[in-house]
Amino acid sequence: QAQLRESGGGLVQAGGSLRLSCAASGFTSYARGWFRQAPGKEREFVAAISEHGARTYYSNSVKGRFTISRNVVENTVYLQMGSLKPEDTAVYYCAAHPDDIDTNTPYYSIYYWGQGTQVTVSS
Repeated sequence: QAQLRESGGGLVQAGGSLRLSCAASGFTSYARGWFRQAPGKEREFVAAISEHGARTYYSNSVKGRFTISRNVVENTVYLQMGSLKPEDTAVYYCAAHPDDIDTNTPYYSIYYWGQGTQVTVSS
């Protein structure tokens, strides 16, 4: 059974850093990504990485501050978040999809989701 398990969320001050992890089981060879959802807002794309890590995609709001990477052997994806801002506060969801995930991928088309991890950035 396919499963995604996120970890690494928490509370951090503005300007700080956090690293999210997403471990997968039950499948391999899927593109992976991160979305986030703030209260009262729609789930939005954050970053993604292709099946073998050759391509990465970022939303404009996080480009230059966040880095996505993956360990193929461990089937784990990471999101290194730096220069965090209060507007980055949201529940962050790990995603897996058979095709590349990018800024145009509707969240409702994603095959697999993790349970979400809360990231709170205080000002």
